[in-house]
Amino acid sequence: MYQLKAEIPSVEEYIEIRLAAGLSRKSEEAAAIALPNSIYGVTVYSGNEKVGIARIIGDGGCFFEVTDMAVLPEHQNKGVGRIIMEHLVAWLKANAPKTAYVSLIADHGTPEFYAKFGFKKAEMPKSSGMSMRIL
Repeated sequence: MYQLKAEIPSVEEYIEIRLAAGLSRKSEEAAAIALPNSIYGVTVYSGNEKVGIARIIGDGGCFFEVTDMAVLPEHQNKGVGRIIMEHLVAWLKANAPKTAYVSLIADHGTPEFYAKFGFKKAEMPKSSGMSMRIL
């Protein structure tokens, strides 16, 4: 049985869960700055073990981004991602102002998974997703 809590993990837990889930490494320095600046975050537990995380970041008015969606491999395909996304979307609908733009970039997962929660692929030529990494 899984339990979701509205909380941000520690820097160490954040890095550990991201890496275990196959996401990119974030430095301790970057995580220590980022985590307290989250708009909202969740952690999913199996007993006392933290098995999944996700955050919402942004300016709190016009723009929001779902990020850091990470589930430990042994808990993937067991509904943890669905629990997280249902909760985050409900939070956004209750807290984000009308006309807010919500985005996400998925390192893992399929567009079909996120489509279940109302997300659509950016369509050319109207929109295109872009990114840049600072190395």
